[in-house]
This record gives sequence, C-alpha cells and structure tokens, in this order.
Amino acid sequence: MPELVRLYIRQVIVGFGLSALFVAALLWLNVANLGALILNSDIGVVAVIMLWVFNGIVFAGVQFAVVIMRMGDDGPSGGKRQPRITGERARVKVAEDRKPEGLQRRG
Repeated sequence: MPELVRLYIRQVIVGFGLSALFVAALLWLNVANLGALILNSDIGVVAVIMLWVFNGIVFAGVQFAVVIMRMGDDGPSGGKRQPRITGERARVKVAEDRKPEGLQRRG
C-alpha cells in the first residue's frame, strides 16, 4: 500500500477518534441541552451515530490537511525581499502636459 494511503487511513482514524471525544464532551457537558434531548429520545442512538460520523468526516479532513501542510519543505526559500534604503531620490519621467484635442475649451 502506498505511503500516502497509509497516512490518509491513519489520519482518518485519528479524526474519528477526536470526533468520538468531541461527541462525548457534547453529551457529558449537555451543551444546548443536547445530552438530555438525546438520552430522553427513543432514537437517540441514531442521533449520536450521526453526530459521530459527520463530525468524524470533518475532523478527519482537517487532520489530514494539517498533516499534509506540515510536510512542506522548510529549506531556504530565497531572499527576504526587503527594500534597501539608499537615501537617493527616485527618477520619474513626466509626460508633457498637453490636453487632448477634444477636451480644449472653445472660446
């Protein structure tokens, strides 16, 4: 199996584990009375499974994205591109001050 696929599967497992902790914290802390609502409902198990799966998808995607973005090359990236202050005045070319033919006043 390619290394990238193994990395993805590992991050999906981590994401779903984080999702389980998140859903458990939601229910234990009774955020927005969600814990009492689910415990007193006859289909509370379905609600918990849906919360776990949908949050797991989000957490797995974020976890994989963070790991991929941290894999970037940290080597030298060129100059700092900071301007050099020399104290010299900049030379600017100024065009001749003539009005176009159509914009002149008629007297």
